[in-house]
Amino acid sequence: MAVGSVATRAGNVSCRGPYPGKGNEVHEIDTARARPRRMRGLLVYLSVAVLAAGAGIGVTLEVHSLVSGSALASLATPQPRMDSSQVYREVAPSVVDVSADLQFLNETAEGTGFVIDSARGLVLTNNHVIDDATSVTVTIALTGRTYPATVLGYDLPADIALLRIKPVQGLAAALIGHSDALRTGSQVLALGNEAGQGGPPSQAPGVISSTGRSIVATDRSSGLTETLHGMLQTSADIRPGDSGGPLANAAGQVVGVNTAAGDASPGSSFAGYAIPIDTALAIAQQIGSSRPGSGIHLGMPAFLGVLLPASGDPDPQQQAGAGTTRHGPASGLGCVTSDSIRFGAVPPRIAPATSGALVDGVVCDTPAARAGLEPGDVITAFAGHPVSSADDLTGMLDHAHPGGGGMLEWVGLGGETRTAYVTLGTGPAG
Repeated sequence: MAVGSVATRAGNVSCRGPYPGKGNEVHEIDTARARPRRMRGLLVYLSVAVLAAGAGIGVTLEVHSLVSGSALASLATPQPRMDSSQVYREVAPSVVDVSADLQFLNETAEGTGFVIDSARGLVLTNNHVIDDATSVTVTIALTGRTYPATVLGYDLPADIALLRIKPVQGLAAALIGHSDALRTGSQVLALGNEAGQGGPPSQAPGVISSTGRSIVATDRSSGLTETLHGMLQTSADIRPGDSGGPLANAAGQVVGVNTAAGDASPGSSFAGYAIPIDTALAIAQQIGSSRPGSGIHLGMPAFLGVLLPASGDPDPQQQAGAGTTRHGPASGLGCVTSDSIRFGAVPPRIAPATSGALVDGVVCDTPAARAGLEPGDVITAFAGHPVSSADDLTGMLDHAHPGGGGMLEWVGLGGETRTAYVTLGTGPAG
């Protein structure tokens, strides 16, 4: 996978505890246990499609030619001066640090979020901040108090996630503005958890240099790549750890969700990207109301613990060449049930089945591992329903819920038919 360049000041991976707590009880977290930490909170764009207004023509620009002459010229439009200190004082109390426990990767990912409803304890962030998380904690940036968070839901295509913590005294919500009122040249302030270091939010002033951008971006730590549309482009210096944080206007109103940043190497034009708040809030309201929708997943997903090919072909032999999909962590697996299997690799042996879902790998200490599945097995039925392909099983698991279960049937490497009852686990998210 090609990966775009990233600023050298992105920071190094460091260690920080702990394993986040679970459940809804509000408590501070014991930080005695340290584990690897990565700054999940930043996407780096690979290329940008500049959509011509009214023409529908997409022009793909390489990273070093991102800002066009017309975009630069628009910055000359006079704008009211922003008092960055005042905006910071108004927005910072709502900012939280988001820590995602990536249990199956034995890591913790750090990002940012902000409170949008203090009475209900609702926190808005990016989906890629919690991608692969089995549990999430939220730390109020200005107080340092940490609480377990519930993942109410997320929208993968839009890169938005909604969390909830138990409402606590003094929890402050951000003042929400309207992103559709923004114009190029509007002054903004980005707040975030720079480098995942915690403490008071970092701040980066800038201007809106363009609106309506479409970008292809990747999270270099996880390999997640996504295409986002209608993005705000800003000169604010968004850095790793800032994703999910608020982008505020001169009135102290949040107008965007910091999401991605461009190349900051010598000779290139830096650009940050934010999801317009009007778009993000509409998704959050839908999740908060428990209303399903295209791209939206409510709550945490069910988890079997198998890595499946991304294939609708019924023949397991043909599935073997397809890329692996998300029913285990996305990449960098630290543990599978066969040392010969790496993420995306073809099993050395494949069960003699004519149809079903080929198992590329099995994640340790999961329902699939406990049932006895091995890489190369072919799943033929689940919960009384026949499985015709890997995509078929993926669809079943996408519609299942944690704690649910059923009889799993599969063909083993020796051709034998095996069965076991499995209870689906929880997560990872995203």
